[in-house]
Formats: sequence, C-alpha cells, structure tokens
Amino acid sequence: MVPQPGWDDGEVIRDDIEDSDRLTIGTRGSPLALAQAKEVAMTLVAASAGMLAAPDLLVIKTSGDQIQDRPLAEAGGKGLFTKEIDEALLGHYADIAVHSMKDLPTELPDGIVVGAVLPRQDPRDVLIGAESIAALPKCARLGTSSLRRAAQVRGRRPDVTIVGLRGNVQTRIKKINEGAAEATLLALAGLNRLSIDASAYAVLDPAEMLPAVAQGAIAITCRADDSAARGMLQRVSHAASERATAAERALLAALEGSCRTPIAALAEIDGDGVLTLRAAVLAPDGSKRHDAERRGSDKDAEAMGRDAGEELRRRAGPNFFTT
Repeated sequence: MVPQPGWDDGEVIRDDIEDSDRLTIGTRGSPLALAQAKEVAMTLVAASAGMLAAPDLLVIKTSGDQIQDRPLAEAGGKGLFTKEIDEALLGHYADIAVHSMKDLPTELPDGIVVGAVLPRQDPRDVLIGAESIAALPKCARLGTSSLRRAAQVRGRRPDVTIVGLRGNVQTRIKKINEGAAEATLLALAGLNRLSIDASAYAVLDPAEMLPAVAQGAIAITCRADDSAARGMLQRVSHAASERATAAERALLAALEGSCRTPIAALAEIDGDGVLTLRAAVLAPDGSKRHDAERRGSDKDAEAMGRDAGEELRRRAGPNFFTT
C-alpha cells in the first residue's frame, strides 16, 4: 500500500488536526492498526472519485495497549482496545474509527454504530514453530495470551505448556525467534496486511483451530447521528463480510461472551448466498468443548447466530461460562 500525501512512516498525528477540514480517522498505533487505517483511508479516497483528500490519522493509545503486565482477561477483557477511541469519536476529535472487528464489544456505546465492514481477509490462524498442532514437540511451550487458542491447543495436546505472550505481531515473532517459546499462533490476516510472508508457517484449517469471532474483518465505526459519514461508509461496506460477521457477533452476544470464556466461530457464505456457521465454546483447559453448526440463507445471518449461541448456552449450562 502506497502512503498518501500527508502521511509519514513514523508520524501520523498532525499538529493542526483540530483545525483540519480533512476527514480524521481514529486508530491504535500498532503497525497492524496503522496498516488497517491506511487501507480504510485509501478505500474511501478511491470510492470518492477524487473528491476526498487523504484523511488524517489520529493515533490513540488504548488501555489494552498500555496493559502489558498481565492477561487482558484479568483487566476487563472486551473494550480495552476501543474505549479511548470511542471517547475520541464521541468527542468529535475523530470522524470515524478503524478497528479489528474481533476487538469490538457486541454492545457499542450509545451514539456509536458500525458504519462499514471491509472485505474480510483470510480468517484462519497460522502456527509458527511446527507443521501442525499434532507435530508440536512433546511438552513444547506455546506462547499465546488468547484463551481461545490456548483451549483448543490444550484440547488436542494436553502436554503442551501455555506461556503468556503479548505484543504486536512483529514483537511476538521476535520473541519466538529469541526462544521465549517453541511456537505461537497468529492471525493470517494480520500477516497478510503487514506483508509478512506466511509461506514458511503452517496455516491451520478451521477444523483444527476455529478462529475468533470476526477475525480478519476490519470494522469502521462512526457517530450514529453523522449521516454524512454513515452514507460515505455504506458505499464501501462489503455485504458478504457484513453478514458473516453479523452471524458470528450475534452468536457471541447470545453467549454473553467475554475474554474469560473461550469462544470460537466462523461463518462462510458461498456463491449462492448460503451461510454456514460453525461455533464452539470450550473450557479454558480444553477438557470440555461444545460445538454447533447452522446452515441457511445469509439473509438470516443474525438469527442463525443467535440460535446457535442459545443452543450452546443451553448445552454448556450456566456454570460453564466464567465472568
């Protein structure tokens, strides 16, 4: 992706941003977040047929970025990567905001809506350090802070030791190379957006590692009362990605899922508009797992997601879900 005029590699906050009449995009400051924000900016510029100048990027450090000494599940879970960005949006410091959709809580703050979902990248996970989960060395250390990934690995390989691993994509790869663990898991979408060659790594089939809800999707939020922004965003939203992620997020909402409950889901839509949803809830130690599947018209995406979530909730029982 080629940076537009007004963007510098290391500096994306304009000193005169409050006086700028250009569109302002709120974003986190990690390399992946900036890549996603620039993708959104270029998409909007292209869709405007030259009527929109290159937007400003307002980098915001979130609570999730600042907490590095403990797992995010212990610090509050969902919303840690969005709270400060939401505040900037509601305070009119930003016109729109860009998020990895898997970080978005199912309930957004009053006054904020998802205005668009860009075409979803490959949602699968990549294993670094072995050809498959089965091929991990006996008693290997696998670095991850994702309860979803840890639970699925433990379910297949109870001998594997899970060690906490935080940081952006490049930091986690570096830590593995330095021996912090024998292996780790990353989202293929993130590697692709950062132009990191994943050919040397093992791309895991969803049957082996079911992705996180909305993994690989970019969500663009805006103020609910900003009709101009909503109209602009609707022109770039990808209908199939909207419906697939809507099914997954409806399932998550029905489960009242949090970062303390390993939940995985993937909705896929074929060329005939048939949506297939696969979902699972797991015990953190991987010892128990409940699966559900739905298949039907993508027009019924949210209803299918809710129904699958309610089924999993009934089957797992109230004691299965931690708070």
